[in-house]
Amino acid sequence: MSPAEVAEELLVSEPLSRVGGPYEQEDFPDGVKAFYDAGRLACVALDAVAGPQVFLAGFPLAGSDPAQGHQFLLDHAAEHGNWVLYTPDESLSLTDLGLLLRSQRVGEVRLTRPLFVKEEWLESQYHRDHLPLEGASG
Repeated sequence: MSPAEVAEELLVSEPLSRVGGPYEQEDFPDGVKAFYDAGRLACVALDAVAGPQVFLAGFPLAGSDPAQGHQFLLDHAAEHGNWVLYTPDESLSLTDLGLLLRSQRVGEVRLTRPLFVKEEWLESQYHRDHLPLEGASG
């Protein structure tokens, strides 16, 4: 998707802000961030608290306890044959679903923050280990 198509799908005329750098980032209302590679959507990151809630088989991916989120993903992978990948920061990815479950500090606790990522970025150690790319340096 192009940036214009993303805005159209989110029912907004344009993002709240755009951030330059090695990857174009657009911040949208309600905790949605879109990252682009060569002008095409590559990653959508949802805020743990402000972002919309998304579910996988009934489990809330945003704002959950990270330990419970990891166990759910491991159980889901075992049941459905998903490919599992851990990142150096102990995040867990179901690579065949394009799902990367990060944690986000909220006050004194950490909560789950889902990212939906194109396959090439999940296969790239650089991208996988640096997502979301907020504040990424060139």
